[in-house]
Amino acid sequence: MEKVFDALIDSFIENKIGISEFFLSKKLSRELSANLLTHFNDGNLALAGTGTSAKINSSNPIRGDKIYWLDRSHDNESENVFLGIMDAMVIYLNRTCYTGITDYEFHYTLYETGTYYKKHIDQFTNNDRRKYSVIFYLNEDWQTVDGGELSLEINHQTVKINPTSEKCVFFKSNEIEHEVLVTHKNRLSITGWLKV
Repeated sequence: MEKVFDALIDSFIENKIGISEFFLSKKLSRELSANLLTHFNDGNLALAGTGTSAKINSSNPIRGDKIYWLDRSHDNESENVFLGIMDAMVIYLNRTCYTGITDYEFHYTLYETGTYYKKHIDQFTNNDRRKYSVIFYLNEDWQTVDGGELSLEINHQTVKINPTSEKCVFFKSNEIEHEVLVTHKNRLSITGWLKV
């Protein structure tokens, strides 16, 4: 995995956004996608909210995604493989880039047709532990007409990223304003944060 980590880091250093087109294997991406859809069909996903952990607003027009937190206690083989990759990534970042990451959190994310997430940054006003945002896309055969792009503001320029399967996107949580544009079909991902 070190070559994959290096490619992501090099892209981040050059562009302030790390992008790896094939971070996850096709097999793992498909397994995680299937898990997410199973949780969705079983009614396990909850409407995401905005605000601090003390005051979450899950009934607002800012975002429309549904989420389900990953946890090793679920004892799901593919989720544990994914979390093992995240463990290795944290170790590698700390060893090569001295990032000081001590923790992480990830959840499945599903945007149903017609939903979006307006412009925001990924850090609470009263908690600055989130250092890097990391997104892994799980959408096979995604087309531009399907919408749902991740739109980021970098040096007063807009960068749009299609949420295609196996792709990873990596950026600083407190610096990059971004949004999810309206999706025209269900859009699947794993979203999370590397924390200090």
